[in-house]
Amino acid sequence: MIVAEEDFSLSPRIIGPPGIGKTTLAMAAARERNQELFIFQCTSDTRPEDLLITPVLAESGKIAYHASPLVTAMIRGGVCVLDEGNRMSEKSWASLAPLLDHRRYVESIVAGVTIEAHPDFRCCVTMNEDASTYEVPDYILSRLQPTLALEFPKKKDELAILRYHLPFAPDEMLALTVEFLQEAHELDLEYSPRDGIHILQYALKRLAQDPEHPLSRDEAWREALAKVLGDDALDLKSLAQRRRQALGDEPPPLDFGDIFFGGDSPLHPDRDD
Repeated sequence: MIVAEEDFSLSPRIIGPPGIGKTTLAMAAARERNQELFIFQCTSDTRPEDLLITPVLAESGKIAYHASPLVTAMIRGGVCVLDEGNRMSEKSWASLAPLLDHRRYVESIVAGVTIEAHPDFRCCVTMNEDASTYEVPDYILSRLQPTLALEFPKKKDELAILRYHLPFAPDEMLALTVEFLQEAHELDLEYSPRDGIHILQYALKRLAQDPEHPLSRDEAWREALAKVLGDDALDLKSLAQRRRQALGDEPPPLDFGDIFFGGDSPLHPDRDD
Protein backbone atom coordinates (compact mmCIF):
# COMPACT_ATOMS: atom_id res chain seq x y z
CA MET A 1 0.00 0.00 0.00
CA ILE A 2 1.21 3.49 -0.90
CA VAL A 3 -0.20 6.37 1.17
CA ALA A 4 1.46 9.30 -0.67
CA GLU A 5 3.38 10.03 -3.86
CA GLU A 6 6.62 10.21 -1.89
CA ASP A 7 5.94 6.91 -0.15
CA PHE A 8 7.38 3.57 -1.30
CA SER A 9 6.26 0.02 -0.69
CA LEU A 10 7.53 -2.32 2.00
CA SER A 11 9.15 -5.68 1.28
CA PRO A 12 7.93 -8.13 3.93
CA ARG A 13 9.61 -11.36 4.89
CA ILE A 14 7.57 -14.39 5.85
CA ILE A 15 9.31 -16.74 8.27
CA GLY A 16 8.42 -20.12 9.70
CA PRO A 17 9.09 -23.86 9.48
CA PRO A 18 9.11 -25.55 6.05
CA GLY A 19 5.84 -26.73 4.59
CA ILE A 20 3.36 -24.49 6.40
CA GLY A 21 2.32 -22.29 3.46
CA LYS A 22 4.65 -19.28 3.41
CA THR A 23 4.89 -19.22 -0.38
CA THR A 24 1.18 -19.92 -0.68
CA LEU A 25 0.44 -16.88 1.49
CA ALA A 26 2.60 -14.69 -0.75
CA MET A 27 0.88 -16.06 -3.85
CA ALA A 28 -2.53 -15.33 -2.32
CA ALA A 29 -1.46 -11.74 -1.63
CA ALA A 30 -0.48 -11.30 -5.29
CA ARG A 31 -3.85 -12.68 -6.38
CA GLU A 32 -5.63 -10.34 -3.96
CA ARG A 33 -3.79 -7.41 -5.54
CA ASN A 34 -4.62 -8.72 -9.02
CA GLN A 35 -0.98 -8.59 -10.12
CA GLU A 36 1.26 -10.91 -12.09
CA LEU A 37 3.23 -13.29 -9.91
CA PHE A 38 6.87 -14.26 -10.43
CA ILE A 39 8.73 -16.69 -8.18
CA PHE A 40 12.51 -16.95 -7.90
CA GLN A 41 13.80 -20.03 -6.06
CA CYS A 42 16.87 -19.01 -4.08
CA THR A 43 19.69 -21.49 -3.50
CA SER A 44 23.11 -21.49 -1.91
CA ASP A 45 24.79 -21.09 -5.31
CA THR A 46 22.57 -18.26 -6.55
CA ARG A 47 24.79 -15.59 -8.13
CA PRO A 48 24.01 -11.86 -8.54
CA GLU A 49 23.63 -12.34 -12.30
CA ASP A 50 21.12 -15.15 -11.65
CA LEU A 51 19.03 -12.67 -9.67
CA LEU A 52 19.23 -9.96 -12.32
CA ILE A 53 20.29 -10.59 -15.93
CA THR A 54 21.99 -13.70 -17.30
CA PRO A 55 24.01 -13.73 -20.54
CA VAL A 56 23.06 -16.63 -22.83
CA LEU A 57 24.74 -17.72 -26.06
CA ALA A 58 22.15 -17.42 -28.85
CA GLU A 59 21.91 -19.58 -31.98
CA SER A 60 23.58 -16.92 -34.12
CA GLY A 61 26.63 -16.96 -31.88
CA LYS A 62 25.72 -13.64 -30.31
CA ILE A 63 25.11 -13.10 -26.63
CA ALA A 64 21.51 -12.62 -25.53
CA TYR A 65 20.59 -11.22 -22.13
CA HIS A 66 17.72 -12.88 -20.26
CA ALA A 67 15.96 -11.13 -17.42
CA SER A 68 15.31 -13.08 -14.24
CA PRO A 69 11.81 -13.44 -12.75
CA LEU A 70 12.74 -10.63 -10.35
CA VAL A 71 13.74 -8.18 -13.08
CA THR A 72 10.74 -9.21 -15.18
CA ALA A 73 8.45 -8.35 -12.26
CA MET A 74 10.26 -5.01 -11.85
CA ILE A 75 9.66 -4.11 -15.50
CA ARG A 76 6.07 -5.37 -15.73
CA GLY A 77 4.92 -4.08 -12.35
CA GLY A 78 4.28 -7.51 -10.89
CA VAL A 79 4.94 -9.27 -7.61
CA CYS A 80 8.14 -11.27 -7.11
CA VAL A 81 8.52 -13.84 -4.34
CA LEU A 82 12.09 -14.66 -3.41
CA ASP A 83 11.46 -18.15 -2.10
CA GLU A 84 13.74 -19.38 0.70
CA GLY A 85 15.76 -16.18 0.54
CA ASN A 86 18.05 -17.05 3.45
CA ARG A 87 19.66 -19.77 1.36
CA MET A 88 21.45 -17.05 -0.64
CA SER A 89 24.91 -15.72 0.18
CA GLU A 90 25.61 -12.11 1.19
CA LYS A 91 27.11 -11.37 -2.23
CA SER A 92 23.77 -12.08 -3.90
CA TRP A 93 21.85 -10.05 -1.33
CA ALA A 94 24.17 -7.07 -1.85
CA SER A 95 23.01 -6.73 -5.46
CA LEU A 96 19.44 -6.16 -4.20
CA ALA A 97 20.20 -3.52 -1.57
CA PRO A 98 19.23 -0.50 -3.74
CA LEU A 99 16.04 -2.24 -4.87
CA LEU A 100 14.83 -2.81 -1.33
CA ASP A 101 15.10 0.80 -0.16
CA HIS A 102 13.94 4.17 -1.52
CA ARG A 103 16.19 3.95 -4.60
CA ARG A 104 14.15 1.13 -6.17
CA TYR A 105 16.61 0.04 -8.84
CA VAL A 106 19.20 -2.65 -9.59
CA GLU A 107 22.47 -2.47 -11.49
CA SER A 108 23.50 -5.34 -13.74
CA ILE A 109 27.27 -5.44 -14.14
CA VAL A 110 26.98 -8.20 -16.74
CA ALA A 111 24.62 -6.23 -19.01
CA GLY A 112 25.94 -2.79 -18.03
CA VAL A 113 22.48 -1.36 -17.35
CA THR A 114 20.52 0.15 -14.50
CA ILE A 115 16.90 -0.98 -14.20
CA GLU A 116 14.34 1.01 -12.25
CA ALA A 117 11.37 -0.73 -10.70
CA HIS A 118 7.82 -0.07 -11.89
CA PRO A 119 5.77 1.85 -9.29
CA ASP A 120 3.50 -1.18 -8.88
CA PHE A 121 6.38 -3.62 -8.32
CA ARG A 122 6.24 -5.51 -5.04
CA CYS A 123 8.72 -7.94 -3.50
CA CYS A 124 8.29 -10.51 -0.76
CA VAL A 125 10.80 -12.94 0.75
CA THR A 126 10.09 -16.27 2.41
CA MET A 127 12.58 -17.76 4.87
CA ASN A 128 12.74 -21.20 6.43
CA GLU A 129 13.92 -21.71 9.97
CA ASP A 130 16.42 -24.55 9.65
CA ALA A 131 20.15 -25.22 9.86
CA SER A 132 20.77 -25.32 6.11
CA THR A 133 20.50 -21.55 5.65
CA TYR A 134 22.80 -18.52 5.65
CA GLU A 135 22.60 -15.68 8.13
CA VAL A 136 21.11 -12.74 6.27
CA PRO A 137 23.18 -9.56 6.87
CA ASP A 138 21.63 -6.89 9.08
CA TYR A 139 21.63 -4.21 6.38
CA ILE A 140 19.37 -6.49 4.31
CA LEU A 141 17.14 -7.53 7.21
CA SER A 142 16.52 -3.86 7.98
CA ARG A 143 15.11 -3.54 4.44
CA LEU A 144 12.91 -6.65 4.67
CA GLN A 145 10.10 -5.35 6.84
CA PRO A 146 7.67 -6.14 8.31
CA THR A 147 8.34 -9.67 9.54
CA LEU A 148 5.37 -12.03 9.31
CA ALA A 149 5.84 -15.16 11.42
CA LEU A 150 3.74 -18.21 10.55
CA GLU A 151 3.17 -21.02 13.03
CA PHE A 152 1.80 -24.51 12.65
CA PRO A 153 -1.98 -24.41 12.11
CA LYS A 154 -4.54 -25.31 14.72
CA LYS A 155 -6.41 -28.59 14.47
CA LYS A 156 -9.45 -27.17 12.69
CA ASP A 157 -7.34 -25.23 10.20
CA GLU A 158 -5.04 -28.19 9.54
CA LEU A 159 -8.02 -30.39 8.76
CA ALA A 160 -9.36 -27.76 6.37
CA ILE A 161 -5.98 -27.58 4.60
CA LEU A 162 -5.81 -31.35 4.10
CA ARG A 163 -9.43 -31.52 2.97
CA TYR A 164 -8.86 -28.69 0.48
CA HIS A 165 -5.93 -30.50 -1.15
CA LEU A 166 -7.44 -34.00 -0.90
CA PRO A 167 -11.24 -33.66 -0.99
CA PHE A 168 -11.55 -37.33 -1.98
CA ALA A 169 -9.77 -38.62 1.15
CA PRO A 170 -11.96 -40.52 3.68
CA ASP A 171 -12.79 -38.57 6.83
CA GLU A 172 -11.22 -41.18 9.11
CA MET A 173 -7.86 -40.96 7.31
CA LEU A 174 -7.99 -37.17 7.40
CA ALA A 175 -8.69 -37.27 11.13
CA LEU A 176 -5.88 -39.78 11.72
CA THR A 177 -3.41 -37.54 9.89
CA VAL A 178 -4.48 -34.40 11.73
CA GLU A 179 -4.14 -36.14 15.11
CA PHE A 180 -0.62 -37.21 14.17
CA LEU A 181 0.37 -33.70 13.06
CA GLN A 182 -1.11 -32.04 16.14
CA GLU A 183 0.80 -34.41 18.43
CA ALA A 184 3.98 -33.65 16.49
CA HIS A 185 3.40 -29.90 16.90
CA GLU A 186 2.97 -30.31 20.67
CA LEU A 187 6.27 -32.21 20.85
CA ASP A 188 8.12 -29.53 18.81
CA LEU A 189 8.65 -31.89 15.89
CA GLU A 190 8.53 -29.99 12.61
CA TYR A 191 6.16 -32.20 10.65
CA SER A 192 4.05 -29.91 8.49
CA PRO A 193 0.74 -29.98 6.61
CA ARG A 194 2.81 -30.72 3.49
CA ASP A 195 3.99 -33.93 5.18
CA GLY A 196 0.39 -34.79 5.99
CA ILE A 197 -0.63 -34.34 2.36
CA HIS A 198 2.16 -36.67 1.21
CA ILE A 199 1.20 -39.30 3.81
CA LEU A 200 -2.41 -39.29 2.64
CA GLN A 201 -1.44 -39.38 -1.02
CA TYR A 202 0.75 -42.43 -0.49
CA ALA A 203 -1.85 -44.24 1.63
CA LEU A 204 -4.67 -43.59 -0.83
CA LYS A 205 -2.57 -44.80 -3.76
CA ARG A 206 -1.69 -47.99 -1.88
CA LEU A 207 -5.36 -48.67 -1.21
CA ALA A 208 -6.26 -47.94 -4.84
CA GLN A 209 -3.71 -50.44 -6.18
CA ASP A 210 -5.97 -53.34 -5.23
CA PRO A 211 -9.35 -52.37 -3.76
CA GLU A 212 -10.08 -56.05 -3.00
CA HIS A 213 -6.91 -56.51 -0.94
CA PRO A 214 -7.56 -56.93 2.80
CA LEU A 215 -5.06 -54.16 3.64
CA SER A 216 -6.91 -51.91 6.07
CA ARG A 217 -6.88 -48.14 5.98
CA ASP A 218 -4.98 -48.00 9.27
CA GLU A 219 -2.29 -50.34 7.96
CA ALA A 220 -2.00 -48.39 4.72
CA TRP A 221 -1.71 -45.15 6.69
CA ARG A 222 1.03 -46.53 8.97
CA GLU A 223 2.93 -47.82 5.96
CA ALA A 224 2.63 -44.40 4.35
CA LEU A 225 3.86 -42.74 7.54
CA ALA A 226 6.98 -44.90 7.63
CA LYS A 227 7.71 -44.49 3.92
CA VAL A 228 7.22 -40.71 3.88
CA LEU A 229 8.72 -39.66 7.22
CA GLY A 230 10.78 -42.70 8.23
CA ASP A 231 10.33 -45.37 10.89
CA ASP A 232 11.15 -42.88 13.66
CA ALA A 233 7.84 -41.12 13.02
CA LEU A 234 5.96 -44.22 14.23
CA ASP A 235 6.87 -43.28 17.82
CA LEU A 236 6.76 -39.51 18.17
CA LYS A 237 7.45 -39.37 21.91
CA SER A 238 10.66 -41.40 21.62
CA LEU A 239 11.74 -39.32 18.63
CA ALA A 240 11.13 -36.08 20.53
CA GLN A 241 13.10 -37.37 23.53
CA ARG A 242 16.08 -38.36 21.37
CA ARG A 243 16.11 -34.96 19.70
CA ARG A 244 16.01 -33.14 23.03
CA GLN A 245 18.94 -35.23 24.24
CA ALA A 246 20.87 -34.54 21.04
CA LEU A 247 20.33 -30.80 21.54
CA GLY A 248 21.39 -31.03 25.18
CA ASP A 249 18.00 -30.08 26.58
CA GLU A 250 17.57 -33.38 28.39
CA PRO A 251 20.16 -35.74 29.93
CA PRO A 252 20.31 -39.32 28.64
CA PRO A 253 18.37 -41.89 30.72
CA LEU A 254 20.28 -43.57 33.57
CA ASP A 255 20.63 -47.33 33.73
CA PHE A 256 21.24 -49.45 36.83
CA GLY A 257 25.04 -49.05 36.74
CA ASP A 258 24.80 -45.25 36.54
CA ILE A 259 23.08 -45.13 39.92
CA PHE A 260 26.10 -46.55 41.77
CA PHE A 261 29.05 -45.68 39.53
CA GLY A 262 30.08 -42.64 37.52
CA GLY A 263 30.51 -42.90 33.78
CA ASP A 264 34.33 -42.90 34.16
CA SER A 265 34.45 -45.39 37.02
CA PRO A 266 36.44 -48.56 36.23
CA LEU A 267 33.79 -50.49 38.18
CA HIS A 268 30.96 -49.37 35.88
CA PRO A 269 29.50 -52.54 34.31
CA ASP A 270 29.05 -50.84 30.92
CA ARG A 271 32.51 -49.26 30.81
CA ASP A 272 34.48 -50.08 27.65
CA ASP A 273 37.99 -51.26 28.55
